[in-house]
Amino acid sequence: MDDPVLSVVIPAFNEENYLPRYLPTVLASVRSWEQASGQRGEVLVVDNASTDTTAQVAAGLGARVVSEPIRGIGQARNAGAAAAVGQYLVFIDADVDFPIEGINEAARYLASGTCVGGAIPPLYEPTKTGTRLLVAAWALYRRYGGGAQGVTQFCTRAAFFALAGYRAELFMSEDVDFFARLTRLGNQCNKPVIHLTGLRVRPSNRRFEQWPSWRMIWWGNPITARLFLTSRRFWRNWYDTTVR
Repeated sequence: MDDPVLSVVIPAFNEENYLPRYLPTVLASVRSWEQASGQRGEVLVVDNASTDTTAQVAAGLGARVVSEPIRGIGQARNAGAAAAVGQYLVFIDADVDFPIEGINEAARYLASGTCVGGAIPPLYEPTKTGTRLLVAAWALYRRYGGGAQGVTQFCTRAAFFALAGYRAELFMSEDVDFFARLTRLGNQCNKPVIHLTGLRVRPSNRRFEQWPSWRMIWWGNPITARLFLTSRRFWRNWYDTTVR
């Protein structure tokens, strides 16, 4: 059997309650692309030192589980990429409702050789007015700054390793940093990144709903997101008391 051409990497910490809802949407998108293309894909869930049954749930749903004992989102993404086989890499958060056309569209652009990678924009749907303003701020950043969050990012394997992957020393905004470097690489080699604006991924609203708006705005705005990026202590609310 041929090796997978495309690998999906999903970092996960204590996601046992979310994987049963969201992982099947990713698996379904991969299967749809496989049927249309005649090629193989794989889905890797990186168990990032979970203290629950994340690994068992992921394996039971049909994903390949990779263990990364050092906590850190960049560390987990890189561990998944190192274990992946595919020449195309897609990074998706664990709590994302993924569109059925998503993998097919990302793979189509990557296979064309016209881009080094790209992103699918997220569609957040918070109910609180304050956090709606926060979402609007990030949307403006994506529109006018050309950036992309790591909810869904994709790239060629060659581009990923040319950039040495995500910066593991960053405890926040490692995705924004990676996409900025990917964008520069694409411009240098005349293969610019692509934003699949015709699609949307739908992340869960768990932080938006469980945190008060002032707290979400303080920790989640584009300005604070660039402060003390290498300080786990500063970002302990994302790591030690993370919302689940």
